Amino acid sequence: MTASAAGSIEAPGKNVAAKSGLNRSILDQGWSMFATLLGYKLAERGGELQFVNPTYTSQTCPECHVVDANSRQSQSVFVCTACGHADNADTIGARNIEQARIMAVEPLKRIRLRVGRRKPLDVAHAF
Repeated sequence: MTASAAGSIEAPGKNVAAKSGLNRSILDQGWSMFATLLGYKLAERGGELQFVNPTYTSQTCPECHVVDANSRQSQSVFVCTACGHADNADTIGARNIEQARIMAVEPLKRIRLRVGRRKPLDVAHAF
């Protein structure tokens, strides 16, 4: 996402200054602090933050699990070269990430926490 747009001598890049500004703003966001705070908030509510390696998730067929760069025909089109499964490439990537998350760790059971004030216990109905 933050690759350089400079190009090469034979094929110089376009909008290099704009791309470098975008790269700077992406890298300045403090992603580690964001992950720390998100993990804290999830733990507070009974959840868990899980990290999944996203490598090849948009090139892997979720049906037959074949990895092929040619299956990704364009930015949004995915058609598996092995089994013919077709879907939106973003949907394919999301499904593969979800499958990797499930295989990495058995998901925790959700615990509901009440937020806000609790109603006082009615003593007459307690016994």
